[in-house]
Amino acid sequence: MESFVWNPWHGCRKYSEGCLHCYVYRRDESVGKDASVVAKTASFSDAVKRDRGGNWKWPSGSEVWLCLSSDFFLEEADSWRDEVWEMVRQRTDLFFRIITKRITRFLDCVPEDWGGGWENVSVGCTVENQRRCEERLSLFLSLPIKNRFLVCEPLLERIDLGRIPKGTLGSVIVGGESGPGARICDYGWVLDLRRQCVENGVRFHFKQTGANFVKDGKRYAIPRKDQIPQAGKACIDYEPEGGLAE
Repeated sequence: MESFVWNPWHGCRKYSEGCLHCYVYRRDESVGKDASVVAKTASFSDAVKRDRGGNWKWPSGSEVWLCLSSDFFLEEADSWRDEVWEMVRQRTDLFFRIITKRITRFLDCVPEDWGGGWENVSVGCTVENQRRCEERLSLFLSLPIKNRFLVCEPLLERIDLGRIPKGTLGSVIVGGESGPGARICDYGWVLDLRRQCVENGVRFHFKQTGANFVKDGKRYAIPRKDQIPQAGKACIDYEPEGGLAE
């Protein structure tokens, strides 16, 4: 499956603890840009662009990560979102993934024909610590979404997910924080989330160690290029039998 990133707008406002060392802010600052300024991008219509032969530039069956340099449910994007939904509606042959910290705005931001969710859209909610888990998770699991996943990244402390009702959650993705000043990610926290996923029959993926990784009480400074490979070497991903789509 081919994978694409679609950023119809760029820029965001820091929203909760996980945003402290936001990579978008860090990257924009390095080139003299203000990441708090939200603006439409030249990529706004990428999902429906065609080549000279009339074929979709993004082929059928591709995966599209939507709004990785912002938040899809950001208030500043309210006037543009309907146009994006229309393109998502048009491209039912693509599979769109949305990650948000603003899950409380979800019902105010979906189109009128959303119903119980669209088959070609998966929604991910970020919970970086216990406070945000308690604030967001139960709401997230109650919303009308066909495909959903939970993102514990950057993982900032041990998180108790509680009981996950059967059939409500496709997967949990876990990762440490990268970049300068990264806060620690303890391997014990990662393993505890894996245990909870196994007990609840939910898919688990350890995405990256982060730059400041602790295992068995020892701290390791992990270079950016090694953070994903090192997580993979742990071989702790879990795939339940008959797991839900995510």
